[in-house]
Amino acid sequence: MVVIERIKTGIRGFDNLVEGGLPKGSCILMSGTPGTGKTIFGVEFISRGAEKFGEKGLYISFEESSESITEQAEQLNLDVKKHVSKGIVKFLCIPAEEISNNTVNDIIKMIKDERINRVVIDSLSTLAINSPYTVQNPQTAMNRFIYSFVNSIKRSSNVTSMLISHTADDKSLSKDSISEFICDGIIHVIYESMGGDLSRSLLVRKMRKTKNDEDIHPLEITSKGLVVHSIK
Repeated sequence: MVVIERIKTGIRGFDNLVEGGLPKGSCILMSGTPGTGKTIFGVEFISRGAEKFGEKGLYISFEESSESITEQAEQLNLDVKKHVSKGIVKFLCIPAEEISNNTVNDIIKMIKDERINRVVIDSLSTLAINSPYTVQNPQTAMNRFIYSFVNSIKRSSNVTSMLISHTADDKSLSKDSISEFICDGIIHVIYESMGGDLSRSLLVRKMRKTKNDEDIHPLEITSKGLVVHSIK
């Protein structure tokens, strides 16, 4: 019997949905419309890894500044500044207009050189759209770029990655329509205008090497982080 080594996210209620944690080395697509909590999920994934398990984390954003992300973390009582000062966590913010042919290689090199255990890319959508490779033949080049990037991440030793993808509606899993097939798992978050604290919900659409829960679960953003509620 093959024993799957797992990476616990540390997010309350989530790890129970995937047999105790994400398979180590897996590449997970985190998808949803704006305001669903994707960035918060990614930040907490990095922060809990450092806080509870001493794992090195890298959060790369092409959309927000490190100050903005840190502020969001502090609102959830996640002390990311402490982890940054100790060198366990690093935030790298690259403006979209500065994405170049070397960006992907630089990311992969940093993951390997610094022996990163957890990485979040926020977002795969922005990285792909602004890649210099997509200028000539946009859709074909974007598909090739995403395929190459995801596989490069997978080949990086021991890193468990989370790629955030923005969607236009709750039915789509990604803006590019290809990353959901390449990634090992999909976490899909939905926002419904019902009012109250439980307007968000989370569904694990797939998870390779794992029997995942297939139900839709309420997702709550609290002052102490995210909570994925049981429906039983």
